[in-house]
Amino acid sequence: MPRQTSLLTSRLQAQLIPIVRLWLLRLLVPLGVHREFVGEHGFANETLAEALGLGKWIESGEQDFQVRAVRSELRRMHMAAERRQRHALAPATLTANSGRLAALVGLSETDRKVLEFAALIHNERLLDDAADWLGPLSSAKVSYVLSLILDLPERDIRAALGPQGPLARSGLVSLDRHGTSFLRCKLDLLSENFADHIFSSDADPVSLLRDTVAPSASAQLKAQDYEHVQSVLDILRPYLGHSLVNGRRGVNVFLHGKPGTGKSELARLMAKELGCSLFEIASEDAEGDPVHGERRLRAFRAAQSFFARQRALLLFDEADDVFGGGEGLLGRKSAAQTPKAWMNRMLEDNPVPTLWIANSIQNLDSAVVRRFDLVFELPIPPRNQRERVLRECCAEFLGPDAIGRISECEHLAPAVATRAASVVAVIRAELGAEGAAESFVTLVSNTLSAQGHQPIPRLESGGVPEVYDPAYVHTDVDLAEIVEGLARVPSGRLCLYGAPGTGKTAYARWLAGQLGRPLQVRRASDLLSMWVGGSERNLASTFLAAERAQAVLLIDEVDSFLQDRQGVRQSWEVTLVNEMLTQMEAFPGIFIATTNLLDGFDPAALRRFDLKVEFRFLRADQAAALFERYCAAFGFRERITGERVQFIGTEKLTPGDFAVVARQHRFRPIRRAEDFFARLKTECALKAGVKTAIGF
Repeated sequence: MPRQTSLLTSRLQAQLIPIVRLWLLRLLVPLGVHREFVGEHGFANETLAEALGLGKWIESGEQDFQVRAVRSELRRMHMAAERRQRHALAPATLTANSGRLAALVGLSETDRKVLEFAALIHNERLLDDAADWLGPLSSAKVSYVLSLILDLPERDIRAALGPQGPLARSGLVSLDRHGTSFLRCKLDLLSENFADHIFSSDADPVSLLRDTVAPSASAQLKAQDYEHVQSVLDILRPYLGHSLVNGRRGVNVFLHGKPGTGKSELARLMAKELGCSLFEIASEDAEGDPVHGERRLRAFRAAQSFFARQRALLLFDEADDVFGGGEGLLGRKSAAQTPKAWMNRMLEDNPVPTLWIANSIQNLDSAVVRRFDLVFELPIPPRNQRERVLRECCAEFLGPDAIGRISECEHLAPAVATRAASVVAVIRAELGAEGAAESFVTLVSNTLSAQGHQPIPRLESGGVPEVYDPAYVHTDVDLAEIVEGLARVPSGRLCLYGAPGTGKTAYARWLAGQLGRPLQVRRASDLLSMWVGGSERNLASTFLAAERAQAVLLIDEVDSFLQDRQGVRQSWEVTLVNEMLTQMEAFPGIFIATTNLLDGFDPAALRRFDLKVEFRFLRADQAAALFERYCAAFGFRERITGERVQFIGTEKLTPGDFAVVARQHRFRPIRRAEDFFARLKTECALKAGVKTAIGF
């Protein structure tokens, strides 16, 4: 047994780092920790005793344990260690890494010693255990204790741990100033794994920060993918470039938008085009666990020190967890609000330009918003870009018609499409061509539904009817002439009114197609909100989105927003009308409003429309021509017997009636022209107020 104990003692002594042995003896003797370590009948920590070389006293047993002799031996050990202190070195890896970090962020020799001690007390259990015998320490007491352990002036330690010192500014070591705690807990490191990295990994400084900051991935998208925000990029790109060249401080850009619109990719593209490095503030640690907002802000502060001398940009993605608009359910503030003054100063003076990314700007404090140089939203790309993305990732299993149909979905973010395409590509062989297309639509629709949007609509329900022609619309103006005029001057406010089915929405779709512009359709149910001010915000964002996308904006059931203000009872109704009128007047593009009736419209609203077009029931000749057009589309050659055009009450027939009957063909085949006519007759008879028959 004595032989085994001797071998254990030798191994523990060999494992004890020389500098740690010196620090332990300074804790035990000058700082008086030996009173807790050496008891009346033995040691409080036998592993520590073995490591220091006091194993013989453990073997002696309680009866022969001599407290005074043990303490005398400890004092002799301490004096011998002090004489050899220049040989008490830290591990070579730790010394090399602290040297690299010192060069990177400007650490003094005292800063380095504090950093090395903090790393070792987080790594060496015996040092941590011995320091615990000091008991809970105040911040002032920490400086005193470290001055004795490191044999440095207390004022230098206090300066090194000060809030404006390089250690704190870089986030490498922060002194916890909240109350009292044990020494290890008072010295907070950059991340939970940082002590292990700096102690065991001999590498470049960036790799030491991998739990907090990491090089960003390469950009996958191109400049053409962001043509819809070109006006913003024309400001952002040269501004970031100028800031990098001239070392401008306090450069911050806040980029927000729905998930999947390419916000992070845009940051990577900017770095690529500017020829600089891009580093991301980590949102999760090496184990995949999320990093909370306060620690991410410390990492951001550290990165500002690490890369201040490099040509680099910082990317703070998923910033939603950092910024908040007020107190939470339990009165807790967001990470950015807690050190609010510090956060504001950092945004005004950070040396490394930073791009902050979030899904929403709703929770951002107005005092913080004004400190960003640029704040802009990255919307979902317009239809032509969505169609191009679909062609690039889905051309192998989606035909042109399907791509065109899917690209009409206004809420389809590029990342949703590419993600679904990557899933289908893996199992395409098992699915087959038709199954791959159906699976892609299913995946995309499920994601859209989960995000609160409508799934991809069926072709029959959303697009312009196959036989659509403005010649089959009964109005008192030349609809084709309107398109020609808007092609020359792409700005106008149109009000289309008339009975349901007369072709108002279909005409808006046709007009947008003729102009080569996307169409954004909003219904009253999409915009009205139960919250005060919510409807007004929805209206404002709708007009703004249409302006950015250079889209034709169609608001259906517009009478919900433009009722006569003299007859309303609630103040919010007046506010809603005012907001609608303001947005209409300020909108520089093409705005189309549709309604069934103009009765009850606010007079000011009617004056703001450049053109009001009534859509009426079909004339007899139009109804007959449209009937023949549909018959030709179905491939019917036979003619209806009798007079070609003999309508009774044709003023009640609309293009919508023809479309409804045509859609029945999907599940109830129409085999003859007489079948089509009979169903059209039945459909027309069912409409309210229609008691007369129609005939040819």
